Amino acid sequence: MVTDVCQRLATEIRAERNGGDGWLPPERQLAEQLGVSRTVIREATKRLELQGLIEVQHGIGIKVVDKLHKPLNGSLALLIPDTADRLRQLLEVRLLVEPEVARLAAERVNPAALRALKQVQARLAAATDLEEAIELDLEFHRQLARASGNEVLVLLLESLGDLGRQSRSVTVSTTGSARAHEQHEAVLAAVAAGDADRAHAAMQFHIHEAAADLARLLKQPAAKATR
Repeated sequence: MVTDVCQRLATEIRAERNGGDGWLPPERQLAEQLGVSRTVIREATKRLELQGLIEVQHGIGIKVVDKLHKPLNGSLALLIPDTADRLRQLLEVRLLVEPEVARLAAERVNPAALRALKQVQARLAAATDLEEAIELDLEFHRQLARASGNEVLVLLLESLGDLGRQSRSVTVSTTGSARAHEQHEAVLAAVAAGDADRAHAAMQFHIHEAAADLARLLKQPAAKATR
């Protein structure tokens, strides 16, 4: 029963993300609406909170959030306690995944997604604050995943967001954001042209460069691009 309620609440959560006010109805109202006890609602919301979909703010309400990455980040920190090793493995994953994201984006991008990518790039070019530059760098990659039309890839990159932020705090703070912006431009041009192979190659080069920078700064072996 709890699993069924979780699925039904997930529908409510999607609705809130697509134009709602960001809050679920109170616990009592949810119980009446779904025809279950408040105990079942409490257990379901606990599960959804652990998954990073909601936050139960006692005395206030149930807020819809986007923290799907939190459970994964906590597990990774326990399983791979060495930060340098964790970041090195992150870049290996990115080399496997993100060039394909760029390829799909080039094949599927629509005008709205292309505008969003260009807007992020313009903001990154104008950024003067390190934290802002890091967030905009991450946002470019998130928007590219959205342009791919693959929700699993979007969630995967979101789940790696905190690690990506940590990685960029090492590299961007040393190399600056101008080079990342330039490499993003190459990816964006290929995506806009619908050139999937060129988009793949541009993204592979971009992440390989980031991996080399990280390896140099952390004195770790660089991840190798797959051929």
